[in-house]
Amino acid sequence: MITILSNIFIRNKDQYQNPNTRSAYGKLCGGFGIFLNICLFIGKLIAGLLSNSIAIIADAVNNLSDAASSAITLIGFKISEQKPDKDHPYGHGRVEYIAGLLISIAIVFMGFELIKSSFEKIIHPQEMACDMITVAILVASILVKIYMFSYNRSIGKKIESVVMSATATDSLSDTIATFVVLLSTLIYQFTNLNIDAYCGVLVGFFILYSGCNAAKETISPLLGQPPKPEFVDQIKDLVMSHEEILGIHDMIVHDYGPGRIMASLHAEVDSKGDIMEIHDLIDRIENEIQEQCNCQAVIHMDPILVNDPYTDELKEKVRKMIDELDSNIHFHDFRVVKGPTHTNIIFDIVLPFDYQYKDEYVLDFIRNKLSALEGNFNGVINIDKGDL
Repeated sequence: MITILSNIFIRNKDQYQNPNTRSAYGKLCGGFGIFLNICLFIGKLIAGLLSNSIAIIADAVNNLSDAASSAITLIGFKISEQKPDKDHPYGHGRVEYIAGLLISIAIVFMGFELIKSSFEKIIHPQEMACDMITVAILVASILVKIYMFSYNRSIGKKIESVVMSATATDSLSDTIATFVVLLSTLIYQFTNLNIDAYCGVLVGFFILYSGCNAAKETISPLLGQPPKPEFVDQIKDLVMSHEEILGIHDMIVHDYGPGRIMASLHAEVDSKGDIMEIHDLIDRIENEIQEQCNCQAVIHMDPILVNDPYTDELKEKVRKMIDELDSNIHFHDFRVVKGPTHTNIIFDIVLPFDYQYKDEYVLDFIRNKLSALEGNFNGVINIDKGDL
């Protein structure tokens, strides 16, 4: 059905990273989800009242909350497509992450509510009733939720949407919850063993667990998670494909929502090169990143001294010093500045966030090695955090 609707309502439906296409898919899936969840709510509520099952009624209410979740998805995509303004110069893309977080909170809340109502049913048990209408409604609900999980997960991956991934998690939780309810209903029918409330507790804890995982996935981009390695490699390969670029470092990627990514980096160039030609090259590389990676880039030129025997000799000595500490550590922005009383050796060193030694230990180690060299050297060292 989603495929048919997308063929009717979405232009360029295969251009999944196109902002307009992403938004159209999000709004379509959100609206269709509202319709399906309201249908499920009505059907399960009837089944729950007929069978006197607290688990089925709770499951019905959960579907009503799912309709609200689908509405949040729809509204989130609608707001995120708004153009930048003076209060939000980088757009409203992160609203999509906030929408995903709200859906995750709703999942957690429903888990708590189901656990609470199930415990009350354990303390005050009630008789259940079972008929073919109830079973048929539950089976239909499972099939519908499997379908909703499938299309939300599939489209969520294609358009790389956190909010649709959260919605898919919600649908999967509902599928398992309804299956357990169906199972307990059938067990009661054939064995007269009422495990409805106990199953409700188990389902509640599962929903709670799923909601917490979904929340984690939506909070990470809001807090500032690292970019995907393949995206970083794509930019690196593009920049380094130009022979005038001798190296890159200090890349920072800012995520302002899907399709709204900004990156900055330092590109090392020969200090003896023509500054106007190099500046033109940098401009062209920035445009290439925009076109090929859908990312706005700002590149800082770092002129370095190339083929200078004195600088190369000192750089090699520093390399050996660092190798004594850890051969995996790399450094950049190496410069030598001579003064009347001493010579500054300036460079940046990259250490991982969880490096085994403290920053102070690393700095003292290298500076002590430098001070032992003949020539009165002073280490001016800055520590960057990143992967080795």
